[in-house]
Amino acid sequence: MHKRAEKELCRSQYATVKTKGRGREIDEDEFRTEFQRDVHRILYSQSFRRLRHKTQVFYFPQNDHVSTRLDHVLFVASAARTVARCLGLNEDLAEAIGLGHDIGHAPFGHQGEKFLNKIIADHPEVKAIVPSFNHEVY
Repeated sequence: MHKRAEKELCRSQYATVKTKGRGREIDEDEFRTEFQRDVHRILYSQSFRRLRHKTQVFYFPQNDHVSTRLDHVLFVASAARTVARCLGLNEDLAEAIGLGHDIGHAPFGHQGEKFLNKIIADHPEVKAIVPSFNHEVY
């Protein structure tokens, strides 16, 4: 049995398996799963690389070490992969979600999202098109 197929059999019943994906127009990669290819697409995208220029929340005011959104998403992806492994879920999918979760963030983070939502609420013509702003959806 192929090693990748064997790994799929050992997953939790709650895991998303690659065969449940939306499918691809190109042939399957011999060495990478579809979700691994998604990870690589995210890593090589301009949107992902721009995260290195975005400041993340300051954890401690006394600490002068500044963190970036890139640091943050790398930590999230690592934690997501570990949790998925412990739960028998799809590690590659969890990593892709962790890497991509902050792409598309509004300027000024969640406060920026709140501001955009206020603007949307005040303009019905915009609200008809975009009901609310959520960086993980739009």
